[in-house]
Amino acid sequence: MDQSPQLMFEKLIFNIGQRFRNPSIAYWLHFLKASEKWTSEELLAYQLKKLQELVGIAYENSAYYKNSFDAAEIKPSDIKSLEDLKKLPIITKNDLLNYNKEIHTNLKYRKNFQANTSGTSGESLKFNREESADSFNRASLFRGYSWYNVYPWELNGYFWGYNFSEKEEIKIRILDSLQNRFRIFNYRKESIDFFAKKLKNAKYLHGYSSMIYETAKIINSQNLEKPANLKMVKGTSEKIFEAYQEEIKKAFGQKMISEYGAAETGIIAFECPKGNMHLNMEGVIVEEIDHEIVVTNLQMHAFPIIRYKLGDYIKLAAKTATCECGMQHFIIEEVTGRIGQTVYGKNNKYPSLYFYYIFKNLALKQSLLLTYQVIQEEKGKLTFLIEQPLDSRQLISLENEIEVYFKNDMEFTIEHSQNLTAQHKKLKSFISNIE
Repeated sequence: MDQSPQLMFEKLIFNIGQRFRNPSIAYWLHFLKASEKWTSEELLAYQLKKLQELVGIAYENSAYYKNSFDAAEIKPSDIKSLEDLKKLPIITKNDLLNYNKEIHTNLKYRKNFQANTSGTSGESLKFNREESADSFNRASLFRGYSWYNVYPWELNGYFWGYNFSEKEEIKIRILDSLQNRFRIFNYRKESIDFFAKKLKNAKYLHGYSSMIYETAKIINSQNLEKPANLKMVKGTSEKIFEAYQEEIKKAFGQKMISEYGAAETGIIAFECPKGNMHLNMEGVIVEEIDHEIVVTNLQMHAFPIIRYKLGDYIKLAAKTATCECGMQHFIIEEVTGRIGQTVYGKNNKYPSLYFYYIFKNLALKQSLLLTYQVIQEEKGKLTFLIEQPLDSRQLISLENEIEVYFKNDMEFTIEHSQNLTAQHKKLKSFISNIE
């Protein structure tokens, strides 16, 4: 590793801030680097130990969980295996919102953080997370970085929401400088030029996948100098369309990898250099129930998350699946889509997951990779916005695939060659304006 004075200074500033904010992070990172070499049996044994601890703490210290477990006639001593997790009730985002105070435990911690969900899929959730759980989550992130020889204090480009007031923008710039990161606040030419110059020395990029993609397109179209030192390009919080990858590889020299998680669950999975999304088994237990993900956070005790329906469709790999990287952490094959609003036909209702399969089929059958957004303004009608230009044959293929799923119950229009940039927010693949 380069030990230049500049890098040593950046590392020093980062570590000072880290020790102040997350004093236990070094312990957790050391633990996670050791446990990534564990066998699946060792990982499962650790999960059971942490689950039993979590259920006991929740029952004794959370009014909500005590009432919930009592109603289900479950005691902490009934959890003797990981299979026994299925005896516990499932909770939803509405439960976390409606019973927020009761879910919080009465335990006292020297240091708490208030965490917030983005609120893009509904009302924003606020909850307390103790320092140890927060540090574990950050350490899980840094472990993923280590697979790409990335150090968190290295210069990095950050793509996140930038809908800030002028005062907030100044504050954000100061916080970014302390973390040795820079970001784009708009897509104006001067901003892109500044960003491209900073990229020359950056070691990694991370943030909203759609924003990384949009920046890659601009860099490529303007023939700006390509960064030569990037070790990782990571997308999170949004769907990573396969159609993004060619543009991103051209601009940044490598594909975009995926990090999967949520504020209330912590890091769920991280993509390894061999292309597999490994579950963060030391931090979460993941169940797949009717193609939906149900998550238990094993590390957070201030606000226990036990059997939580996160709201995503997923597909887990077989537990016997192996990876060339050597880790035995289970693999999540696909995050197939957000469980969103209902799609209304003239006579029937449909899941928004249909859109995922329509475009996946086009990619598999015809190698047609499309970036899309579907909008519904009234029942029985859909508008498909496609970023790429489509010829007559491709249009017919898309029309046929849509009709396979909706048959004669839906009228639709297709508008291609569209700009799908999501300014200041996440790019949503389906928008319904039907109340």
